[in-house]
Amino acid sequence: MSQQKEHINTLLLQCKEGKQSAQLEIYNRYYKAMHNTAYRIVKHSAEAEDIMQESFLSAFTKLHTYKGEVAFGAWLKRIVINNSIYQYRKQQKNTEVALDDIMYRVKDNDSSTIDNGETQLKAQKVMDAMKQLKDNYRISLTLHLIEGYDYEEISEIMNISYANCRTTISRAKESLRKQLTSACI
Repeated sequence: MSQQKEHINTLLLQCKEGKQSAQLEIYNRYYKAMHNTAYRIVKHSAEAEDIMQESFLSAFTKLHTYKGEVAFGAWLKRIVINNSIYQYRKQQKNTEVALDDIMYRVKDNDSSTIDNGETQLKAQKVMDAMKQLKDNYRISLTLHLIEGYDYEEISEIMNISYANCRTTISRAKESLRKQLTSACI
């Protein structure tokens, strides 16, 4: 077991005991990634912040249900995604007005990536094209390509069949390809 995983497990045990300093350290490790995950789905920074906060609260109060079968970060991300999709669907039901387009951020977690102007421009065009997709296409592609979920996980998250999930992602990719081809990247 790696030192980092052991440290996380120690922090989680301390969280179960109600130690606030351990909760703060867990929060500080994961809040940026969880905010970005929520933001990609709900499209509003303040709302993503609320979802992230509620997700952490939920995770800390239900920490006893965490079995350690997956990494804690993956377990927490699942909570954030579920809360984000729930909130997004609730928004859709409550308003007929179109929501603002999402502005994706290029993942900049890899410090070895060279900051190249041309690459950034192409990445921005891809992200701009993604925000033009239908909502179910955008969400499914975000979960698949950016968050790294497989078809089975996405079908559970979006509450659709496995076959429908594969079809949706395939059509989303094709739609994205058409938009990018017409934009001549």
